Formats: sequence, structure tokens, C-alpha cells
Amino acid sequence: MTERTVSQIIVMLALLLSYGLAHAITLPQQSAVPGGVAIIELAADSAGETPKAHYNRKPLMVVRQNDRWLAVVGIPLTASLGEQKIEQLTASGKTIVHRFDVADKAYKTQHLTITNKRKVNPNAEDMKRIIKEKKLITSALAHWDERPASRLTFIAPVEGRRSSSFGLRRVFNGQPRKPHSGMDIAAPSGTPIITPAAGTVINTGNYFFNGNSVFIDHGQGLITMYVHLNSVNVKEGDQLQQGDVLGTVGSTGRVTGPHLHWGVSLNDARVDPALFLEDEK
Repeated sequence: MTERTVSQIIVMLALLLSYGLAHAITLPQQSAVPGGVAIIELAADSAGETPKAHYNRKPLMVVRQNDRWLAVVGIPLTASLGEQKIEQLTASGKTIVHRFDVADKAYKTQHLTITNKRKVNPNAEDMKRIIKEKKLITSALAHWDERPASRLTFIAPVEGRRSSSFGLRRVFNGQPRKPHSGMDIAAPSGTPIITPAAGTVINTGNYFFNGNSVFIDHGQGLITMYVHLNSVNVKEGDQLQQGDVLGTVGSTGRVTGPHLHWGVSLNDARVDPALFLEDEK
């Protein structure tokens, strides 16, 4: 082997190494609690294919890191504490069960006063609209695209004070409601909202509770939602890059003031967006 050939091999190896490092995916923070994320190592498939796994009958995101296959599992706020399991299906049809434990987490309670009483107790016409819209929102959050996500950590969609954290037990005008399924970031009306990571717009609309909204699919069951917008700058089918402006902060829908409600859904489970933020790692 000549000296020149050795040099060429060294250069090629360096390029391959740098390529691998540049494309190594950074995982979200792991927090195996209701509303959190569990990262579970899967068995390598003998056929050499990407493993398939399910949790609560829903497909899971599977990524490769350091020669390991990992399932990135969103845990719903309604998950029971204690042992949970995911199922891996091999190319040969064999099912492998992987078990993990879900620990308790005490979320605080937040009391809010809503001046528009119909946003707390909708009338019959409102309910017709709400039922119709719920189907669209549910479909968007459960959307599955086989393509892998380009990244699993995000930049913040808007700078501002976190006025309501994920998981808060909400009480509107003295009436208990479902836990808060996103992160509220207070900012002046009209503040630009940027895309935290590349993705495809799969839904936009004006909804009774959510107001002007945008839903972005990042791949393999990772969906982000942006709610209460003043204006929407994108449309369904748009391919967005990290940093693109998708709309502006507003106070549409059920709100007490201008802010962005930012939600993250993984395998159709609403999870804490803070686990995906780069500056929180």
C-alpha cells in the first residue's frame, strides 16, 4: 500500500467520522413520569432492518445512536404508575416485550378566571363546533409519517416568561378541567413565533378553545402545536426549516392574555415540551 493510498484512506475515514458526528441525533431528556419521555433500548433485528415497536397500540419513534436502536416513548398524563411495557416486532414476526417503570410526579394546581363564560361552559351551538373541531385536532396529533425526525431537540419557539407550565391541574372559574397539556409562554401580541425544528405543516385552523392554531409534523409521531396565535403565516403542506416564522403571538380562543401555548405530542401522547429544549439539557 502506497503512502498516497494510506493518506486517502485516512481522509475518507475522517470524512465518514465527521459525517456521522454531524448527523448523530441528540435525544430529549428522559423522564419516565406521566407526561414524560422514556428511552428504551431495543434488540437488534437479525434481518438488519430498523426495529418496529408499539406502546398502547401506537407506533413508536425508533432511532439509532452509538450502534444501538432506541425507542423514544411519549408517556401520556393518564398513564398508570408502575410497570409499563412496549412491544417490539421483529422481521421474523417474533414479539419482544420491554418493560419500564413510570414514577409519580406531583403537578401543581392553577386557578384561572375566564371572562367569556362560554369558553368555560359552551352552549349547544358551541358544542357542535367543538365536537367537529376535536376530530380534526385529534387526527393531527395522532398523525404518523414514517420518515425520521431531523432532530429531537428544539430551540424555543418564542422568548418570554413561562406563564403556565406543562401538567398543571387547571381550574377555570372554580371548575376543574383537564391538566395543561403544553407550555404557555407569555409575550406581547404580534411577537414572531419560529419553528423549533424542521417539519411539515399538517393542519392550520381557528378553533373554539385553541383559537388560531398550527400543527407541525417532525416525523415518526413527533408533532408540535402552536395555539392562540394572532396571525398564521403558513399553510398546510408547507415545508418549514428551523427558525422559519410560522405566525405571531396572540390571544385568540380561551385565554386570559396574549401568549403562545406550545404543545408537543409523541406517539399521540402529550408530553412536556421542556424535555425537548436545547437550553434545558
